[in-house]
Amino acid sequence: MDHVRNANPFTSQSSYSRGSVLAWRIVTPVSWLILVITSIYYSATKPHEGKYSRHTIWGQNSHRHTPFALNSVIASLYWIALYILQVPYLSSLFKEDNTLPLTLASHFTAHNLLTFGFIHLWCRSYFWWALLLVIINWFNLTFAYFRYPKTPRVTHVAIIAGPLAWAFVSLYWDGAAAVHSHHTAARIVANVFLWTWLVYGAFYIVAFKDWAMGFALSILAAALGVGQFFTAIIALQWIFAFTIMAVLFVASLPVAAPGVFGGDVFKRGEVVSEDRERAPLLAEP
Repeated sequence: MDHVRNANPFTSQSSYSRGSVLAWRIVTPVSWLILVITSIYYSATKPHEGKYSRHTIWGQNSHRHTPFALNSVIASLYWIALYILQVPYLSSLFKEDNTLPLTLASHFTAHNLLTFGFIHLWCRSYFWWALLLVIINWFNLTFAYFRYPKTPRVTHVAIIAGPLAWAFVSLYWDGAAAVHSHHTAARIVANVFLWTWLVYGAFYIVAFKDWAMGFALSILAAALGVGQFFTAIIALQWIFAFTIMAVLFVASLPVAAPGVFGGDVFKRGEVVSEDRERAPLLAEP
């Protein structure tokens, strides 16, 4: 019974054994640190081993410059911001009332390890295996999103919404590289599939009043637009990308700042404010 209670995400902290709490306090920050170090290392250094062509993260992005290749500066700043925002969540694991951070630890750790594996495979041109990890991570983060809607704002942005938006974009980023989409027909298909970014972001904005997903996808659409603009000025991909960026950004504004746009009409759905971070998930019997 103790194992069942420890696995239940809606129990109080007292239901976690001292060993499981200690384990997550060690494993989660270590997985985060491994990912940060790997990201920095492979942003500057390409792998020295591997069967296929080897490049840095953004060197591969340039070498496989598909219709979904991103601007390295904007995408890097996106991840730097996420890493910084994830620090408060990691520190919350060491607080006394840390039930919610503990329940998210397995998803966040899985995300870190899957992204760590993706970077290694991506830089070594194992695109199909890398795509498999992206798909698994997308399901992992999507499950976390729907399973834990009542997360504090900063935690939601850094641990769920930001990584989930990136995982969604990575499906196209890595998938395009895997199928060698450089020819005209592939670009036409990419022009069509790019609009799924708008549909995906609009779903979270409308259904969950989630401005975090809207802004995150807007930034990544900007990264795509800039990346494609410097590839071919006379093209539709960057025009569509900037259009999607603008629509998502404008649609997210009234959700993020309801007081400016008409009171609480656009109040964010079930994601709670920071002052409820320590509130228990369920009332004690």
